[in-house]
Amino acid sequence: MRPVAISNPPNPWATTEVEYLEGAPEVKLEVFADQTRQILAKNDSPDVGFTYSVNPYRGCFHACAYCYARPSHEYLSLGAGTDFDRKIVVKLRAAELLGAAFARKSWRRETVVFSGVTDCYQPLEASYRLTRACLEVCVAHRNPAAIITKSALVERDVDVLAALARVASAFVTVSIPFWDPERARAIEPYVATPARRLRVIETLARAGLDVGVNVAPIIPGLNDQDIPKILTAARNAGATRAGCVLVRLPGSVKQVFEERLRAALPLSADRVLHRIRETRGGQLYDPRFGTRGGGEGPYAETIRTLFETTAARLGFDQPRNPQKGSEPPAMSSGGRSPPALHAIGMEMGDSAGSGQVEGSGHVEDVKDDREAAVAQREARRPYTQLTLAFDPGGGDDRGAPAGKVRP
Repeated sequence: MRPVAISNPPNPWATTEVEYLEGAPEVKLEVFADQTRQILAKNDSPDVGFTYSVNPYRGCFHACAYCYARPSHEYLSLGAGTDFDRKIVVKLRAAELLGAAFARKSWRRETVVFSGVTDCYQPLEASYRLTRACLEVCVAHRNPAAIITKSALVERDVDVLAALARVASAFVTVSIPFWDPERARAIEPYVATPARRLRVIETLARAGLDVGVNVAPIIPGLNDQDIPKILTAARNAGATRAGCVLVRLPGSVKQVFEERLRAALPLSADRVLHRIRETRGGQLYDPRFGTRGGGEGPYAETIRTLFETTAARLGFDQPRNPQKGSEPPAMSSGGRSPPALHAIGMEMGDSAGSGQVEGSGHVEDVKDDREAAVAQREARRPYTQLTLAFDPGGGDDRGAPAGKVRP
């Protein structure tokens, strides 16, 4: 693990702020156990093509600079910067709680998406196996599920996914926003390389699973030229569905992204920020439903046209952009059509502004990125810290990409 100095944007929920006068200390991984009492998060956003999701983890070791789930950490009295990357909350009872939800008479076997916030196959999953346990619950209850991930660890669970596909349905979407591995490493430092993720698509497709590719997020001026290469390679690897989403930078994400961009790619930074503003009406972010996932203006239209024409030429399925009340059959009936995880603003999760509500004692209800509102917050943190020694692994893509927790 590369040493990283603690760096968090100001937390709008905090009453105090820490400033280091002689250099910030290096950040260490900390793992916390979440005491949530329910596991299903319900989405009411018109921009998101599914209703229910499960998030076994909060925070993400992948440390992608653009991740717009970062502000969700601020509601836990943590930061959206390195706290989000290295202070990970795990829901140890996830499978138990999911089984209880499925056992309710009111449950209608709707498609459940893993995850709506952060990657369900981030390195800690190698040891905690929370996502796998939840998928096994889905198999037992014959409940459809869909996954969106950047991690090669999903290959470990091909057996469970294949079993789920036989009794209900299972869909996997792999996010590959970059073609150049160096640029990928600069912006999403602890994720498998693009080439490794293409091998994930190939592995899943050979196992007979329905797999798609998400060219997301598209960062104007940085990776939009990669769209044809990624789509072509993903199609050759066996992907049948494709989507793309424009980068979203709500709240504190703007500062995290810009700082990383200027530090890692200083010669490109001004051009990229200018291009983003071109697609966002002069701002770095536009929170309006209907436009926040795709942007607007000539440059955004050029990106959209490049994606659509390339995807059509290659023969990808492109589901329509769902509006509320018109989701694909899988969203309401447990049918075999995949939820539209792509082309609607879901590169990794949509906690900020998605309207996701998680039924626990610390309910979050975020209705609009411009003015996030916490419906209910406990006075104390709803989790306890775990003491673990952690090796992130994944340094060599030829080996296992997942980390291990050492006893």
